[in-house]
Amino acid sequence: MGHPTIYPTGVTVYNPEKCWNGLTIYQAQEVGAILMDMNGREHNVWKGVHGFPNKIFPGGYIVTNRGRRSGKYSVQDQIDLVQLDWDGKVVWKFDRNEFIEDPGYEPRWMARYHHDFQREGNPVGYYAPDMEPKSLEGNTLVLAHKNVRNKKITDKLLLDDVILEVDWDGDIIWEWRCSDHFDELGFKEGAKNTLCRNPNYRPTLPESMGDWMHINSMSALGPNKWHDQGDKRFHPDNIIVDARESNIIFIIDKATGKITWKLGPDYDGTPEEKAIGWIIGQHHAHMIPHTLPGGGNILVFDNGGWAGYDVPNPGAPTGGKAALRDYSRVLEIDPVAMKIVWQYTPAEAGFLMPMDASRFYSPFISGMQRLPNGNTLITEGSNGRVFEVTKDYELVWEFISPYKGKFIPMNMTYRAYRVPYEWVPQVQKSVETPVKPLDVTTFRVPGAAAFGDRVREVEVEGCLPFEGSNALCIASVEDPEDK
Repeated sequence: MGHPTIYPTGVTVYNPEKCWNGLTIYQAQEVGAILMDMNGREHNVWKGVHGFPNKIFPGGYIVTNRGRRSGKYSVQDQIDLVQLDWDGKVVWKFDRNEFIEDPGYEPRWMARYHHDFQREGNPVGYYAPDMEPKSLEGNTLVLAHKNVRNKKITDKLLLDDVILEVDWDGDIIWEWRCSDHFDELGFKEGAKNTLCRNPNYRPTLPESMGDWMHINSMSALGPNKWHDQGDKRFHPDNIIVDARESNIIFIIDKATGKITWKLGPDYDGTPEEKAIGWIIGQHHAHMIPHTLPGGGNILVFDNGGWAGYDVPNPGAPTGGKAALRDYSRVLEIDPVAMKIVWQYTPAEAGFLMPMDASRFYSPFISGMQRLPNGNTLITEGSNGRVFEVTKDYELVWEFISPYKGKFIPMNMTYRAYRVPYEWVPQVQKSVETPVKPLDVTTFRVPGAAAFGDRVREVEVEGCLPFEGSNALCIASVEDPEDK
């Protein structure tokens, strides 16, 4: 599916009466973190931060990161995780995960942080009533990297995902390593063989590494109805993650480190898995907080694209990136019944399946947020589109990022979040002005002909068959001399 080269950016749709109104934080390519209102007015720009992602805390604080380790030596390692005030002053920092001595660079401590973090007080990092993240105290869960070797998986060097819990002083007080739990992940023998040969190799120095799982989201479950009903798999302290390269979503028992609940890597073993369908290259799997509509269900952005390990096949000759699909889905899943209770796919977006399905498609990054009024804010990240839909799939707000990068020539944005106005006392609430969708059948750029402008029009009065599939037609035109 092709895309236009010219299209409007900024807020293109806004229905104030049906939206959950507030301020939205997103990452602008090669600019920084931008906080905007519902009409797209920019109220603050934290320049130079990398936003992997950016999150706003009460008081107008932002938690983000300020730099990436040299690409020659890492895969998405971020130097630090920092909290900045409204004016950009650092009020908290974590970087003491590993002391790095890359040749040609000044030795220093690094967080090796990537993709996600959560501050005590709120399990998911976005607004939920009565669940405020602690702005100036508390522990933080951090998703990070470490290099390991594990012969159960492969003889090659692995880029392993780890979860750290750090206190306000930046000291690590708890750690979990993914590679320690390989036997619990449920890979079939064919997938294990493929993974052993090529654990998603990434060229780095001094030795290439296998980004074998690529976990891209991590959050605590928080209080939930399943645990209240006696299901110990869903203890509030337990942690849910998803692994993009292996198509797995799973929950970690915080006390033991064991995996207590899992979906994937295969989706053909039970009737429930088959009904859900293959989840591919997913992002931002999390449990909806209990104070929001749908509390206890799991939201996930099922990207599609290419991911997973299996035996070699025509679409994946080496067995890597074995599952393929050219459109995305947002799924809300009941984790006990293992069924979809709400979804947003190209069909709900109003596109014709399968011919037009790729019009809702982000094969990487992306995420979503459940809002207090039951709407869902969706980040279709690869093309910089953030939009809000009602439970009945009505589009009530849409924003297209105008910021295109030079290093990566796209207007992509990793993950956007909506927060209430009262979380940011530095901003005076703006006038909320509706934005009606453009009638694209009549809208023209300056200099283009208006809709209906024609040089000449012919009306066909009738046709007779003539020489097979040809036809002999009689036509009339407005100018009698032009017959």
